[in-house]
Formats: sequence, C-alpha cells, structure tokens
Amino acid sequence: MASPPISDAKLVSTLLSTIEHRIVPLTSKGVSSGSKVFGAAILSNTDLTPLTIATNHESLSPLLHGEINCIQQFFTVDFPDSTTRPNPRDHCIFLATHEPCSLCLSGIAWSGFKEVYYLFTFKDSRDLFSIPYDIDILEQVFRVRAAGEGEEALKSRPLYNRVNRFFKAKALADVIAGISDPTEKEELTKKLNETKALYNGLSQTYQSGKQGGAETASVWK
Repeated sequence: MASPPISDAKLVSTLLSTIEHRIVPLTSKGVSSGSKVFGAAILSNTDLTPLTIATNHESLSPLLHGEINCIQQFFTVDFPDSTTRPNPRDHCIFLATHEPCSLCLSGIAWSGFKEVYYLFTFKDSRDLFSIPYDIDILEQVFRVRAAGEGEEALKSRPLYNRVNRFFKAKALADVIAGISDPTEKEELTKKLNETKALYNGLSQTYQSGKQGGAETASVWK
C-alpha cells in the first residue's frame, strides 16, 4: 500500500528541524576547523527519515563541499537498518542548507537525486556569509554571452535552470509561499527565520577563523 503524500507544511517543518538538530551541530564543529558553513542531508521521500547528514570539510579537501561530502557518504557508508541503499531518484530528497554551487549541482545530477530543497540562496551566501564564489563561478565559467547580447540582458538571465531534466530545485521560502493555510504559513515562516538565525554565530566563527588564518585546503575562502 502506497504511503500517503507528504504535505508541503510537513515537508518544510521536517527539513527545517533536520537542519536545526542534525546539520547545525555538525557545522558548528566544522567551522571551528576552517570549513565553511554549508551542510546537506539526504532523506527518505516516504517518511522524511534522514539517511545521511554531512557538512563542508574543506579543511581536508576543496572538493568536499557539504553536498559532495553527503553524497560520498551516502554511496560509501553501509546502511545499518537496510541491506539495500535507497534509489536516489525514486526514494530520496536532497536537502542543502545553501543553494548548491556548480560543483554540487553537477554532483546532485550525476547521483540521480531529482528533488532538491535549500534554505539560503546564492545571494544569501554572498551577502550574509561573505562567500561570493557560487555566483562568481557560475557567472565567469558557465554564463556564455549569446551573439549580440548586451550586458543587461546577460545579467538578467538565471544562473542555472532550477527545473531541468535531472532535478527540480526549490528554496524552502518558495515552498512556504505556496502554502494556502495562513496559520501554517505564518508558523513556518517563523520557524524558517529562527533556523536561519542559527547560522549567525556559525558565520561569525567561520569569518573569525578565516581572518585568523585557519587551516583549509580551499583557495577560495
């Protein structure tokens, strides 16, 4: 018998709780050692049980972004309660604390995850966390000017297709905006803002470490 569909309110509430109780504690340890504030989780799409939780580990390798680290663990660590790893495309949801960069978008696509949600946007990463490289790399490496295209038209184009043949990516704030029940919307908006606020101290710790020369393998700090 098929499981009943998960409501958007239940989805958002659970994803925010996963960030607060599972990802943030790991991130707190990571930023103290020079890693960035980015984290990720892979959850079952039937009951929203977290399957894998990970955070940025750039103190070891510049490629170990939170999302990539999470994907690597998902495919290499044994599942204690199951003999079969869930199929990413049919049975999983991918959650990122920050909108995935070009590296992580590719990792998500190659791994087969088709449902992606994130808390902070690229602009948040740049403006709130002083980490502009997600936007910079997408603009400098991937945004190709069409013949005769002016600067204004070029800059107005999206950095990537959030809905494409590989996956659909959506900000949690946008999911909340589509909820019709005003009480649920208000409660979830409050919870969203409270979850975002947890990152204020984490960002300060990361920035302080960066200023103090914390060890990291990443060139882009």
